[in-house]
Amino acid sequence: MVTLESIRSEMEKRLGIDREIHTIEVIADSIDECLQDASVQLDTKVQNLEYEVEQKGSPGVLGLAKKPWKIRVYENPETVRLKKKTEDELLFGGEQAVEEVKIVDKDGYYYIHRFGPDICLKVTLPVGSGKNVSEKDVLSSVKRPDTLTIDEEAIKKACRSGTNGGYVEVGTYERVPAGDAIMSVDVSSDEMLVTITVSPPTASGSEISIDQIKRSLTTQGVVAGVEDDKIIEFVDNPVYNAPYEVAAAVQPIHGRDAYIAYNFETDRSKLKLKESESGQVDFKELNLIQNVVAGQPLAQKMLPQRGKGGKTVFGRYLEAKNGKDINIPLGQNVKLDADGRTVIAEKNGQVLLVNGRITVEEVIEYPGINIKSGNVTFMGTVIVRGNVEDGFDVKANGNIEVYGSVGNCRLEAEGDIVISQGVMGRDEGYISSPKSVWARFIQNAKVEAGDYVVVNDNIMNSEVSAMKKILVRGKRAQIIGGHLFATEEISAKNIGSPGGGTETVLEVGFDPKAKQRLIELQEMQSNSMKQLEDIDLNIATLENQMKIRRSLPKEKEETLGKLRAQKAEIEQSCDEWSEEINSIQARVRELKVVGKVNASGTVYAGTKIFVRDEKDEVKSDVKACCFYYENGFVRRGKYNADEVTQNVEGPDGYTTD
Repeated sequence: MVTLESIRSEMEKRLGIDREIHTIEVIADSIDECLQDASVQLDTKVQNLEYEVEQKGSPGVLGLAKKPWKIRVYENPETVRLKKKTEDELLFGGEQAVEEVKIVDKDGYYYIHRFGPDICLKVTLPVGSGKNVSEKDVLSSVKRPDTLTIDEEAIKKACRSGTNGGYVEVGTYERVPAGDAIMSVDVSSDEMLVTITVSPPTASGSEISIDQIKRSLTTQGVVAGVEDDKIIEFVDNPVYNAPYEVAAAVQPIHGRDAYIAYNFETDRSKLKLKESESGQVDFKELNLIQNVVAGQPLAQKMLPQRGKGGKTVFGRYLEAKNGKDINIPLGQNVKLDADGRTVIAEKNGQVLLVNGRITVEEVIEYPGINIKSGNVTFMGTVIVRGNVEDGFDVKANGNIEVYGSVGNCRLEAEGDIVISQGVMGRDEGYISSPKSVWARFIQNAKVEAGDYVVVNDNIMNSEVSAMKKILVRGKRAQIIGGHLFATEEISAKNIGSPGGGTETVLEVGFDPKAKQRLIELQEMQSNSMKQLEDIDLNIATLENQMKIRRSLPKEKEETLGKLRAQKAEIEQSCDEWSEEINSIQARVRELKVVGKVNASGTVYAGTKIFVRDEKDEVKSDVKACCFYYENGFVRRGKYNADEVTQNVEGPDGYTTD
């Protein structure tokens, strides 16, 4: 129901908003120019403005009788309301978010000036624990020989409550107009600056007031850039016989040029060493590569900004420059996202600036992996022209190619690994690839490959596994010592060592990873069964004591409970392991690939060969032999070169001879 009270309340709200609305009068050649000028003066966007036409403009005829537009502009009430709400929230609502401002103690102060026939007082209240303005001091300053009247009550009130930043009348004096201060207004020729020069008043003369200064500026045609704070400062503390700035043109704000915001460090000299949580630096982790993956945002163009026009003190429009646009510097393996401004990687690799262009390189080259390079982790292909020295690691999302040799290192790649001079792992080297590994020789290292392991010389005292084949080729192709696993085939010239001094074990016909997991499960199950025997013995002892004594001490009862819980946990684990063991064994039985071992030269005595989990331990040297599975046994047949894999397709761009 609409009541008189609700209407009154709504009208009061609207009146409050209207009071906050500041209107200005603007004159220009067109409505658009008027609004642009108004947006500068009101410090808001053009779309927030409303206006009323006071004088309609006209282009005239051939430039004659041209008439400018004259409009009164103001911010729309909703914008004013939102601004006030935001200001109130910042003042009163953000107490928790805003840091507490330290209050500095400051004494109150006052000014006494004579404007026209009146004596005027301005009082600023103290801050914090500062002292109030003394009434006696003010009265003493007001009393002069030419003073006519003094309003002591007004002075007391001003000293107590302040004057709210303005001047109040507190008396009169006997004015002599001939002694008044004289002011001149000077506008610079470019309309960019307005100064006043004031001569001091003589005895009983009037000083210059704020209203006098503003009236003089209006009379001179100054409509923009009036600096109220400077005018107030002049009136409070006059500067005589010297030019004093009271208005300045509203300077145009030129638009910012477009620029590229990079998501990576463009200056490689600023890349820093990695630190551990304790602050220690690992000098092997030089952190020199900035890896990126396909689809990752690398940079973004920040659009140019439009300039914001200014105006001279006479209101003439000052044009601002708009920001300049730039092209996005695209290099190789990058593209623009759908927004047309974001640069994203098309491929994995390292991101860097090459001749000023954003580039993702899929291949990175090193003369060698050592203390200068540190460990390498790269989302692409790594090429090492020299050696990978002991203690350094290389991880690549693509291939790894080493032209030299590899020491006690870790090489891990998502693609193929090619090592020209071989591996000397010193019993700790590790090489892993889901594809194939190519090397001249492998010594005292662990190698895992998803497809092939192809070696041109020898494999010595190493643990090598391949999901497909292990092929040792060449004139001295031999396997001496170590443990080799392959699903399909292991082929070499000589296998084992003369005299049997070094144990050589070859296994084919199953999944190497499944086999390794099977061994681990069986070991865990065996250890758990031994542990169960000990637990059962302890439980039986405690239960017998409980039967004899009918009860146990509290500590032994807790121990019995823990043993029973531990037993249940181990039994559950054993059941789970048994299921996994049965599953692996079933997969091995279902494996269609039988597997075989080929030796064109000699298989020396002491060599152990497993085909489908069936064992053949060579008791005496065997020449040109093939080991294969038949009817549950490992059979030996004559070596047939036509049945041995001779050619394996190598990685793209490499020779495998």
